[in-house]
Amino acid sequence: MTGLDARSALHRPPAPPSLARRRGAGVLATLIGLALASLASLAFGANPLPADAVLRGLLAPDDSEASLVIWSLRVPRTVLGILAGAAFGVAGALIQALTRNPLADPGILGVNAGAGFAVTAGVGLFGLGGITGYIWFAFLGAAAATVLVFVIGSAGRGAASPVTLVLAGVALSAVLGGFSTLLTLLDEETFRALRVWGVGSIAAAKLGETASVAPFLLAGLAIALLISGSLNSIALGDDLAASLGARTVRTRVLGLIAVTLLAGGATALTGGIAFVGLMIPHIVRWLTGPDQRWIMVLSALAAPVLVLTADVVGRIAGSPGEIQVGIVTAVIGAPVLIALVRRRTASGL
Repeated sequence: MTGLDARSALHRPPAPPSLARRRGAGVLATLIGLALASLASLAFGANPLPADAVLRGLLAPDDSEASLVIWSLRVPRTVLGILAGAAFGVAGALIQALTRNPLADPGILGVNAGAGFAVTAGVGLFGLGGITGYIWFAFLGAAAATVLVFVIGSAGRGAASPVTLVLAGVALSAVLGGFSTLLTLLDEETFRALRVWGVGSIAAAKLGETASVAPFLLAGLAIALLISGSLNSIALGDDLAASLGARTVRTRVLGLIAVTLLAGGATALTGGIAFVGLMIPHIVRWLTGPDQRWIMVLSALAAPVLVLTADVVGRIAGSPGEIQVGIVTAVIGAPVLIALVRRRTASGL
């Protein structure tokens, strides 16, 4: 790429009318999808409710069974699905942009596993209980796993490649997952406390716990939006971006802080939901092109649609019980990962 080409990429010109229309249509379609997924999340469950009963329960709360079900169980669950989905989706988009690796996401690179292991160790060794106790361990585990994957992936000759980072992340996830399982099997109380949390679930959502973590997630989302323009320069390569005046080190540090806040906080709340951060940025790029500013915004809107839809599918398919959302997204995400690995290029990254 020549210097002129690079400057054009760093300071992107206005999108052509066709791309602008596609982006606008994508935002509108995603907002409609989010509204429908939220309505389905409020309506479906062990006691299905018609749409008019859901709207009455939301707009005019009373002592009826429908109103109690909606406000005590399904509103907290829907709010958590939206926040956690946005966090995992944007964390995946950030990691893919920072590493220029189309296969990256917090689950595949071991970030979720690091947070999960730290929480499991905290419960097993220190008797942690509740989300407010989990959150700092989740942040510490997410940050440590992120650094460790980069160190392992960069070992040996040459810089870290997408393949070495994925291999390091998968290996670290397997090791940390094994230790987490060992800790839960050694202690019955730990196993009982983490039995559902460990597979990725939003079923036990409580508004108070979600509110205690929400500031960290919102801070991570704000940082991601703040650096999204600078991430376009990372796509040019560090040397060329630095020669054009881009502050690549600051962008990477802020990006890693945002990933830690988003993936660590969302994992503390849900136990980790796999593949959301992998699938959503690729789907979004079909609509937005490679501009990271649009990718971040649309990922924050589209990822909750996937999480809420997977949660509703799990409730219907597992009736009269339910299948945790982390299991449903893993069933969907595994074929997507295989398809991406087999492609020569991926979504214009």
